[in-house]
Amino acid sequence: MNNFSDATSCPVRNVLDRLSDKWTILVILVLGETGTMRFNEIHKQIGDISEKMLTVSLRKLEADGLISREVYPVIPPRVEYRLTALGQELLPLIDTISNWANRHMQQILTNRQQYNG
Repeated sequence: MNNFSDATSCPVRNVLDRLSDKWTILVILVLGETGTMRFNEIHKQIGDISEKMLTVSLRKLEADGLISREVYPVIPPRVEYRLTALGQELLPLIDTISNWANRHMQQILTNRQQYNG
């Protein structure tokens, strides 16, 4: 059983903390749909993410081993990102949440409107 009260040793809290930022899930979904992508392609696909936040998100995902970053020694440098096996294993879970959100978004918006009066 997890000890949810200990933020440093609880795997659930640790992983959810990383995945629950505004952009991480979207980056994983984009790479999952498209495969290998360059920075500007990811940026264009997501749209409203700043270059700085995309860089931060990609670095965190790389540090966790969910994506790989390959730099090609050409001028100008070419860098490509793709999901690792670990990231691929996470993708069906995120797809499930994404599908749930798509199915229920209208009801959630209606509930919010009713709640806020």
